[in-house]
Formats: sequence, C-alpha cells, structure tokens
Amino acid sequence: MQVAKRKRVIKKAIRRRGAHLLEAVRPPGTALKRRAPLPDRSATRLVASPVFVLSSVRSGSTLLRVLLNSHSRVRAPHELHLRTLKVEPSRKYSADIMEAVGLTLTELEHLLWDRVLHHELLKSRKSVIVDKTPSNALQWQRISSAWPQARYIFLQRHPAAVVESVMNRRREADLDIVVKEVLEYLVGVETARQSLEGLTVRYEDLTADPADTTKKICAYLGVPWESSMLDYGSHDHGPIKPVFGDWSANIKSGTIQPARPLPRREDVPEELREITRLWGY
Repeated sequence: MQVAKRKRVIKKAIRRRGAHLLEAVRPPGTALKRRAPLPDRSATRLVASPVFVLSSVRSGSTLLRVLLNSHSRVRAPHELHLRTLKVEPSRKYSADIMEAVGLTLTELEHLLWDRVLHHELLKSRKSVIVDKTPSNALQWQRISSAWPQARYIFLQRHPAAVVESVMNRRREADLDIVVKEVLEYLVGVETARQSLEGLTVRYEDLTADPADTTKKICAYLGVPWESSMLDYGSHDHGPIKPVFGDWSANIKSGTIQPARPLPRREDVPEELREITRLWGY
C-alpha cells in the first residue's frame, strides 16, 4: 500500500513539475496557450491509425526506427518534424472561406500532415507508418486530436543516461540547460503515457534483448515478427543528415550495440530523480 501511495505522490509531483517547467520556458510576457480538444476528424484521414514514438532526444529512437523500417510491412521514415509544417493563407478572407466549409487553419495543417504520412506509405508500399520525431513528445495533445485512433510507443531510457548522451554530443553544452531540456521531454512522455493507451518500451531492453522487445512491438502493431528486422544494416533507411535522427557510429555499424551501464544513483541530477524512480530505474 505504501508503494502504491508513493507512486501516486510521485505522479502528482511529475505533473506539477511539468506545469512549472512549461511556465519557466515560455517567453517572457506571453500567456501559456492551452489547446481545446479538437473535433474528431478521423473520417477525413487517409491514415487513420498512424504510430508515434514518444521519447526524449537521445533515447534510442533512431535505433527503434531502423529496426521497424526493416520490417516488410512497416514504414518508419526519418524524423518528419510535422509540427514545423504550417498553413499560412495569403489573403485575409481565406480563413473565413475555409471555416465556412468546416476547415480551420489547424485542421488544414492536420490534413497536410496526414497527406505526408499517406505519401510515405504509398511510396513504400507498406501498411503501417511510424513517426519517431522526439518533439512529438511535446505536442502529443495535438497529435491525439489530429488522429483520435493513433497508436503510441512510449520509449524510455534512464534519464541520467539521456543527459550523458546529450552532453557527449554537445561538447560545450551547459549541464543545467541540458537537464532542463531533457526534463521537458521526459515530462511530455510521462504525461502522454498517463493519458493515452500505448506500449511502453525501454531502450535498455531493446538493446539487451532486441528479439523479444521487437516481438512485443510487432504484436502491438498487429504485424508478424520478422527476424530480418534485427539485421537493419542490410536495409536502406534513406539519407543521413543531422535533422533526420542520430547517425552515430553505433547506428552506422548496422548492428545493435549494447547500452552503456546505467548511471549510479548518486550521479542522477536532483531534477531528474523523481521521474527516474517513477520509471523504475
């Protein structure tokens, strides 16, 4: 009973910290925008049930992406950054015209995003599409409104290991700033995990037992498991660019590399200790 009570307390603390964090990072003098739930437009979607990986940066999402993309029925493209695709009417009256036919500017953007996913599916001739852009963890409310039938994979990695990985990549980075950035992603993943149905996957499990972990993912996606997924280096995963994901030496090796040893408890930054305990590390 005490353990369950403690978990509830920690979850409430995470939610409070998330609210405080969002307040802290918003530009001075601006109000924190809260999106109202959008109407269910699933009948207009070309892709009714896309899959979104919700994770922090440096959590192994590129490894998961290339493993899934190696499946004969799963298309997992490079990071799509859908939220950067905007609709900007060139005339003042355009918004009124679109609203008259039931399309707000937000919904027009959702139609554009949906068309991009559909384009990727048609091009690949596959049946399931997975988008693993880390910033999806910061806009999961809008994604769930745009695709009410979307599916989610919550990808976890030890929070302190995420920070360590970011620091290794950004040699001159400020540790406090990185911790704050990582916490924002982790809070996004955790609040989505509490609010949405989905499958939770650990990066450490993916690297330690990729066959068992990918079997669970395939079962969730409704596709048969294929052992060839694990040999991702023999498949074409598209061009390599920094904004497309992590293309470190480990990923380029074409084989699954073991995760680094977990950080010691005393090495976990104070700001990350609540969510580290919540995730069972």
